[in-house]
Amino acid sequence: MSRAHYNQFCALARAAEIIGERWTLLIIRELLLAPMRFGDLRERLDDISPALLTDRLNALLEAGVVQRSVLPAPFNAQVYELTETGRAIQPAIRELIRWGGRFLFPTRKGETFEPDWVLLALDAIARRTAVPQCRIGLRIPYPGGTARFIIEGGAEGTRIAKGETSGIASIEARFDALLQILENICRSTRPSLAEQPRSRGAHKPCVSCRACLSLRRQSADGSVRVSGGSRRLPVRCLGSTNSEHVVDL
Repeated sequence: MSRAHYNQFCALARAAEIIGERWTLLIIRELLLAPMRFGDLRERLDDISPALLTDRLNALLEAGVVQRSVLPAPFNAQVYELTETGRAIQPAIRELIRWGGRFLFPTRKGETFEPDWVLLALDAIARRTAVPQCRIGLRIPYPGGTARFIIEGGAEGTRIAKGETSGIASIEARFDALLQILENICRSTRPSLAEQPRSRGAHKPCVSCRACLSLRRQSADGSVRVSGGSRRLPVRCLGSTNSEHVVDL
């Protein structure tokens, strides 16, 4: 299959030649989560044909973005994984996820969902600098089961992983409710309350930004439930604003 080429000496044009084709960014999304077999990719990208997936993978192999490797015993399976060059796109993917969050709603009939995509969405809004110490469990029920994640804050920023914890609070949210919260985080600007000077250790609840208002509203109507530990959540650990948000649920 012929590749798109732009007759322009421009780094963005070169990037578009590699990742601008349909499905390519979604293949990279899957490989950011873990190395995958061809069949795994086919299953998660359910509308792509085997021939088209092969073509897109070959293009990424030629560009040095993806490489083949073999899983050790007892698996002994050939998988595709991102190279160092491929993983260098992750900061740009985070920004694209944040930008794309503005267009999530309304949902479309027949759309599929993979719990792992929530992991990437949370990673996209996580702070990379110091946040308040916290450990929060997040449960997201969906038709196939319940996705479980751990969100931890600390001196190195926010860390998100699969799992469950009894932490300071455990949040259970429907997937659509979580998406609405994430969408509002992506749209949020720094609230005026955050500009006010605050003494060290003080945690005055935020009452003005989209993200905190959305989280409080979802809690009030039962879309988000909080159990165990404190019902005061440090939203700074979830968002990427430059303020220490706290929301009472």
